Amino acid sequence: MFERFTRNAREAVVAAQEEARGLTARHIGPEHLLLGVLAHAEPGLTAVLAAREITAEGVRAQLAERATKTPLGTDDAEALRSIGIDLDAVQASVAENFGPDAWDQAEPPPKRGVFGRLLGGDRGHIPFTAEAKKSLELSLREAVHRKAREIDSAYLLLGILRAAEAPTADLLGGREVVAGLRADIYATLDRAA
Repeated sequence: MFERFTRNAREAVVAAQEEARGLTARHIGPEHLLLGVLAHAEPGLTAVLAAREITAEGVRAQLAERATKTPLGTDDAEALRSIGIDLDAVQASVAENFGPDAWDQAEPPPKRGVFGRLLGGDRGHIPFTAEAKKSLELSLREAVHRKAREIDSAYLLLGILRAAEAPTADLLGGREVVAGLRADIYATLDRAA
């Protein structure tokens, strides 16, 4: 499939890995693909994104803000409390049994072989999430549907938008913005054809 990607689309996928690494993510998700597309979009797509004020800096800022938020909010804590689970007590128990930083470091680091440790294993391959893989597959489908010979960054973005789950849609401003952005991209592709 990647042989059909244009240079910009390939660069966007490579940039997605760098974005994931920069954000210390363990997997490449649709949000990282989105950042890659924003950094390597063709001029027509760049104009569409600029008109909607969608920038890599804005998406990165939202991702950084998400990273600082508690995974479970007050509503979630209240819901758990209603069935007899005190989230604060669970966190205190984890800290008592496993150390004060255990809650923040709940996911163990990936196991690496001797060469990975010697060569700085943090530069290794980062796998794609199922959602990111779905976005890539849908970009191919978008291109095939429009009878395009190549998959450029516009098709990559259309794949991301088509697969967009709530967190990805929220990065762009919600479902209505996603629908409008899709329509704008189709209009741009129609003008170019």
